[in-house]
Amino acid sequence: MKGIVIREIQKEDSAQIASVIREVFISDDYPKTGTAFADAQLDFMFETYDKPRATYFVVEDNGKIIGGGGVSQLDNTSENICELQKMYFLQEARGKGLGYQMIKKCLEKASEFGYEKCYLETLPEMLVAQNLYKKAGFEYLCAPLGNTGHSTCPIWMIKEL
Repeated sequence: MKGIVIREIQKEDSAQIASVIREVFISDDYPKTGTAFADAQLDFMFETYDKPRATYFVVEDNGKIIGGGGVSQLDNTSENICELQKMYFLQEARGKGLGYQMIKKCLEKASEFGYEKCYLETLPEMLVAQNLYKKAGFEYLCAPLGNTGHSTCPIWMIKEL
């Protein structure tokens, strides 16, 4: 873990984090349509999160981005709910506690922004991630909130902040 830092995204990180997210979908054989893989903003991550009440963090290991995650207002809802978004880690970053650190950092920021709840969507195959979310206090929902466009992510979870 020496040399690993979690920091806010910079403009020059956008291509690298987009590559990380795509690599995770390809190497883990996750669906490419109806998921973050197909999101138009994937190549513009800095710009996407460069707005009020939103932030994105990258995990950097000696200059190489190996993961990331962020929070932003949940799309298509008037409620004061943010969404934990685009939290993905390369294989080499997994099993080191970085995911839990990232969730804590994102939830702290969400609280600072004044959100009341944090929502997320995930894939059924992402069982390790679901266990991590449960450890962080997320609970399962029976139906989605907002309208994220992630039609192939049928697992919905929420946490009171």
